[in-house]
Amino acid sequence: MTYFVTGATGFIGRHLVAKLLERKGTIYCLVRKGSTDKFEQLRQSLGADEKRLVAVTGDLAKARLGVSPALIKTLSGKVQHFFHLAALYDLSADAESQRIANMDGTRHAMELADAVKAGCFHHTSSIAAAGLYPGVFREDMFDEAEELDNPYFRTKHDSEGLVRKECSRPWRIYRPGIVIGNSTTGEMDKIDGPYYFFRLLKKLRQTLPPWVPTVGLEGGRVNLVPVDWVAAAMDHIAHKPGLDSHCFHLTDPAPRRIGEVLNIFARAGHAPEMTMRLDARMFAFIPQGIRAALSSLPPIKRFTNVILRDFGIPREVMKFINYPTRFDCRETERALKGSKIRLPKLEDYAWRIWDYWERHLDPDLFVDHSLSGKVKNRVVVVTGGSSGIGKAVALKIAAAGAKIIICARGEEELAVAKKDIEAAGGSCFTYVVDLSDMASCDDFVKRVLAEHGAVDVLVNNAGRSIRRSIALSFDRFHDFERTMQLNYFGALRLIMGFLPVMSGQRRGHIINISSIGVLTNAPRFSAYVASKAALDAFSRCAQAEYSDLGISFTTINMPLVKTPMIAPTKMYDHVPTLSPEEAADLVVEAIIKRPVRIATRLGIFASILYSLAPRAYEIIMNSAFRLFPDSAAAKGMAGRAELEQPTNEQIAVAALMRGVHW
Repeated sequence: MTYFVTGATGFIGRHLVAKLLERKGTIYCLVRKGSTDKFEQLRQSLGADEKRLVAVTGDLAKARLGVSPALIKTLSGKVQHFFHLAALYDLSADAESQRIANMDGTRHAMELADAVKAGCFHHTSSIAAAGLYPGVFREDMFDEAEELDNPYFRTKHDSEGLVRKECSRPWRIYRPGIVIGNSTTGEMDKIDGPYYFFRLLKKLRQTLPPWVPTVGLEGGRVNLVPVDWVAAAMDHIAHKPGLDSHCFHLTDPAPRRIGEVLNIFARAGHAPEMTMRLDARMFAFIPQGIRAALSSLPPIKRFTNVILRDFGIPREVMKFINYPTRFDCRETERALKGSKIRLPKLEDYAWRIWDYWERHLDPDLFVDHSLSGKVKNRVVVVTGGSSGIGKAVALKIAAAGAKIIICARGEEELAVAKKDIEAAGGSCFTYVVDLSDMASCDDFVKRVLAEHGAVDVLVNNAGRSIRRSIALSFDRFHDFERTMQLNYFGALRLIMGFLPVMSGQRRGHIINISSIGVLTNAPRFSAYVASKAALDAFSRCAQAEYSDLGISFTTINMPLVKTPMIAPTKMYDHVPTLSPEEAADLVVEAIIKRPVRIATRLGIFASILYSLAPRAYEIIMNSAFRLFPDSAAAKGMAGRAELEQPTNEQIAVAALMRGVHW
């Protein structure tokens, strides 16, 4: 038996070739010049020698596929089965590419099949040939196809029409459904069909526990079939006598709705299921014109585009959410009767599909998640960079190849930090700046822009913390003024200084080191928390204005970190804290992922609890406030030892509420 196969290195093609190799005979495979290595890999993976699996150099765009006359003469009268699988399976591809691959390719394949006097021409079409036919599309239907506006639908329909009308050899046509991965290995070669929604499911898994019900779409029925079943069915039907001039739907006779399919994969990926599913038919009472007008409104259009872009879902896919066509497959069922070829149930192998996607196809696997990929050769400004968190951040960023700029008030401390950074192989520039002085801030911005051109990342780390109860602050209003001056106005001055240039280059990232106290409403830190909360609020407002300019704002609600800033409070020597290096890791995470906020679970929980039960939360925090005394420094006894060591109860509470300022 001699076979000729186009598209042998494609997804369906290589599975079909594997089935054909189980039979006796030689398989000639059309291979583009650029795919020779790919074909050799296929040959090796299948364990076939050069005599059984033969590469034929050719091109879909050329007459007779560009196969040499000498080979045509050699193959004349010997090819019993000519399988044409090569095509462009891509809804988003341009019309011209679709025409060349699907239309011209089919015509040239038929020319070659005729030239070699092939026994039967097996054409792999698609359910797309039916267009968006409303109802059941039978295997003997063709001209009834409707709504073929999409270039993929049109070219698959018309290429099948060429076979029906112009093929001089006996022919058989196969219309597979949406082909997904191998049901036994999960193997898939690209993201398509339901795979477009896997990132959404993964995001839900990362955000919510699996038991939380979510809202989703019901949608139309989607016909999914595994590639190994498609190849086995084609192989069996191709070799069964008496079936020429027939079309076969390689489809699921009982397809599920999109909502059901997504829930099957949600279970496979341990993501929350979409318990409440909205059927688009619920909105049928709204006139089409009004729906179109609403969807074209700039805010809605932009919001939709952002969501689709973030999850990697092509806009074209959304047009088929309410897919209207069902496919009758009785011809296929009759042809497969008596064989052991059975369509496996999706729920039985969905976990293999998910597992393969997560290990091999997840787009996040191919994103550069390294710090170097984000900051190499970029200008990064870190305030308060001479010690503590700032210095730790500067060391990590400089080691990743950034041009690091640090500023602080102490010239000697800056010199030491610069020496340490450069000793580690980094590039560092230092500036003496008093961020509580607006003139000093303005001069710093002017010098940085003049000497470095632009700032890509600004880390507002410098800050002042005051731990003092309000009762001890009645005559210390200056505490609130100086805290606000540095923590809010100083940071704001730099943001306002660097934002115009960031806007011009349509790129920038501003990271504000805030406090967990903003989320927990920490007592004794009213001055500090208020200043950080002001910066948080500004960032939320600014993000709404600059998100379309490629500028991101990230707030880090930092838990307690062991730095010189907390040294006066000796109780902190006995409670869990982050090291400056651990705190710097949060800044690195912010640079890489650009989230809106980074916070600990405890901080988020405290914020939610306060929103849901503010009175109960107030009682908890007041009890903690009474448990922890003011420090000696707060009482005006700076330089004296603490009156007493922390009690076991105090240490236990601080350990329980890890990272919270007390």
